[in-house]
Amino acid sequence: MKIAKWLTVSLTLAIAGLSGSMAFAATEIQFWHSMTGPLSEKLTEITEEFNAKQHDYKIILVNKGNYAEAMTAAIAAFRAKGQPDILQVHEVGTGTFMAAGQAIYPVDKLMKDEGKAFNASDFLPAVTGYYSSTDGKMLAFPFNSSTLDTFYNLDAFKKAGLSTENLPKTWDEVADAARKIVQTGAAKCGLTTTWPSWVHVENFSAWHNIPISTKENGFGGLDAVFEIDNPLVKRHWSNLVKWQKEGIFTYGGRASTAMNSFLSGQCAIMVSSSSSIADIKSSGHFSLGVGMMPYYADVKGAPQNSIIGGAALWVLSGKPKVHYKGIAEYFEFLSSPKIQAEWSEATGYLPITTAAYELSKSEGFFTKNPGSEIAIQSVNLHTPTVNSKGLRFGNFSQIRTMFEEELEYALNGTKTVDQALSDAQRRGNTELRKFEAQQSK
Repeated sequence: MKIAKWLTVSLTLAIAGLSGSMAFAATEIQFWHSMTGPLSEKLTEITEEFNAKQHDYKIILVNKGNYAEAMTAAIAAFRAKGQPDILQVHEVGTGTFMAAGQAIYPVDKLMKDEGKAFNASDFLPAVTGYYSSTDGKMLAFPFNSSTLDTFYNLDAFKKAGLSTENLPKTWDEVADAARKIVQTGAAKCGLTTTWPSWVHVENFSAWHNIPISTKENGFGGLDAVFEIDNPLVKRHWSNLVKWQKEGIFTYGGRASTAMNSFLSGQCAIMVSSSSSIADIKSSGHFSLGVGMMPYYADVKGAPQNSIIGGAALWVLSGKPKVHYKGIAEYFEFLSSPKIQAEWSEATGYLPITTAAYELSKSEGFFTKNPGSEIAIQSVNLHTPTVNSKGLRFGNFSQIRTMFEEELEYALNGTKTVDQALSDAQRRGNTELRKFEAQQSK
């Protein structure tokens, strides 16, 4: 009897212990992202803080390569019913994911379903408009939003005898400064750029308040038609070709590959994402100046306002309900003023909520870090117009590649600027019609 009783008690305790461990096992939530370097480190840090502050959910961060690679991997995983819970999608993937229908769980609905206070008016207008439906419902969580800054190596400016206080504001002034920098040997390269299409088509057009396409840059319908083959874009691309021949502009490739030439001091001026400041702070060895994107002074209304880049977090459907409760908790944590201010200050991404911006301001961050407020000033420079509120096109990741290919053809002399722009517009419109046809099936 004693042995039987001992076995009964032991089994009861074992089962209770097993049940307890099962009851307290954290629900794992897969978050596929594309952050690298200091940005990945900061994302890991704040996610670990969330995981440590509660024990019901554990966010598992998985780097899936660049944005295009991550999106392709997620689509394939969804077909195989192995999709992640959260996917970081770059801003040009918005149109494609908006058309994904039941494959996504709209963030506005998710937060309401889980009883979380979530109001689009708490977020910066330039950010919410990009990721909202036509009736104002936010479809994705705008976690890492950036815009354009122009970065200046002030040591090279000083060496070339240029002012380090009154930095160039127009494209003509930038060209003049780049010319003097090269002529004096202050740097081998005067000007470079990252993200060629985002800078020299998308933001360039918004900054000068001209359309990229009909239908309000795609917001008004899938039947939009590109209009980038216009006199102003043609003028700008022609200048890039001319400046490259003169040796004052160096094309550094797509995405952010030109970054190294600026960090090394080879190039003295770089137009790039505001989030570049994280890499510059950690790797640059020179005094840094920051300004808004250059503009052509004779264009009426310029500068208007810049548009955002970066990415948003999309929630994918087909997961157990408990996962969505955890995602809502995580998004509430990420959007808190403290975390958003911390993320923005460390990375150069925009503080996506007004409360986070005001927190950084009240704590003196912008005063202590000159230039760090330029990005938010750029997106809020003027009330966005139909030409400057952003863009929304299906398959735009592929289209952006086409635009960059054609710019490269112009820069290497394979095509004239006229032909390159004409072909960029034609190829982009072909891709738009392909996406439109797919949605009508």
